[in-house]
Amino acid sequence: MIFEKVCALIAEQFNVDADSITMDTSFEDDLNADSVDIVDLSMALEEEFGVTIADEELPNMKTVGDIVRYLEAKEA
Repeated sequence: MIFEKVCALIAEQFNVDADSITMDTSFEDDLNADSVDIVDLSMALEEEFGVTIADEELPNMKTVGDIVRYLEAKEA
């Protein structure tokens, strides 16, 4: 469920097919995301999931799986 929502947000923001996104999709290598893209995505995730993602956590989120695991931990 979290993965699907994250994929939908990423697909919308990066204009890619949601079906092409996996847990191993790298923001930098696969989506060519820069720091502004990541901040924009984090704001969308915060709004969608009702969480706060600390600025110091963002550099640790290199793949879709990193974000999914972070959100799962926040929900627990």
